[in-house]
Amino acid sequence: MQAGRVVFGKMDEVTFGRPTAEVLPETMDRLGVRRALLMVSGTLLRTTEEIARVRDILGPRCVGVFDAMPAHTPRRAVIAAAQMAREADADALVTIGGGSLTDAAKAVRLCLANDVDSVPAMDRILPNSGIALAPPRVKQICAPTTISAGEFSAIAGVTNEATKAKEMLRHEGVMPNAVILDPAITVHTPEWLWLSTGVRALDHCVEGLCSREAHAYGDAHAAKAIALLASGLPRVKANPNDLDARLDCQMGAWLSMGALASGVPMGASHGIGYVLGAMFGVPHGHTSCLMLPAVMRWNASANADRQALVAAAMGRPGEDASVVLDAFIRGLGMPRALRDVQIGPEHFDIIAAQAMNTPWVPRNPRPISGPAQVREILEIAA
Repeated sequence: MQAGRVVFGKMDEVTFGRPTAEVLPETMDRLGVRRALLMVSGTLLRTTEEIARVRDILGPRCVGVFDAMPAHTPRRAVIAAAQMAREADADALVTIGGGSLTDAAKAVRLCLANDVDSVPAMDRILPNSGIALAPPRVKQICAPTTISAGEFSAIAGVTNEATKAKEMLRHEGVMPNAVILDPAITVHTPEWLWLSTGVRALDHCVEGLCSREAHAYGDAHAAKAIALLASGLPRVKANPNDLDARLDCQMGAWLSMGALASGVPMGASHGIGYVLGAMFGVPHGHTSCLMLPAVMRWNASANADRQALVAAAMGRPGEDASVVLDAFIRGLGMPRALRDVQIGPEHFDIIAAQAMNTPWVPRNPRPISGPAQVREILEIAA
């Protein structure tokens, strides 16, 4: 008989299907915050009117704009954003952009609460520091423009530039207080970024559904999310202005975090993906495009029954899930081989060694005892 415990996140609300600029002041009122630092996509700021529209409607409640967060959330940029928030006396961070911004704001909130003001001092907020962390005091509101769904977790991924490793910051208080799912603002997101982060969300579902530690609560979220993403992503590719399809993708991404948020671990696709991102700069979404089918193929001997649930949720019952996923990702025009991102066999040993240090590879459904088995997966994805 299964036993477990589901801990619900500390998020107050999710608003969907309405414009960000319209919803944001209402959300700030409900949360009781007055001084918002906007952390935004630089591209969105420079090439659209979306950020100007938000600034105009907030007026003096906007105390600054930070627009310099690189991909994979490097420590130095987190410290720069924390310093801006500190100087502005912000009581809320509003992120409008992708997953790197979302994670950055979570990390900034921990830095502010724990008096972290330098890159080396970020060691103090790592899970293995042995220090009891003070909870965030500054609140966070997210209007995501991609669909990797990090806004629905209490984990922040930050890259340590010195070690080229992805570090996971964890605290129950860093889950954003509110999320605004506005499909209209996402029409500015580059197609490759939208579709690849959608595959990232699909990866959350698939690895959650296929885990040895899966349970019915997580399964229900994952199966519905797979169906929404499998339908919505091709519709957005066919018509980028289909807001209903975009909202389906956003809702699917939200549901994709149900398994992870309820304690189900991810597997080797996520673990290897962390290394590809931190060491080689491969975008988050592309790591899942590259690794998920290969991991599924390698795992099939251990969890074929669970993989059958994935194929069925994608509308292809009875078929090989790794083949179904491969065809789906190819149909979106995403990269499917490590050689497509200039990663070759000469890199496999270091990737395999680093992947063993991630939180997810040791919890892969087919046990991975050492780097040699990670290399087997990399060779499938080559």
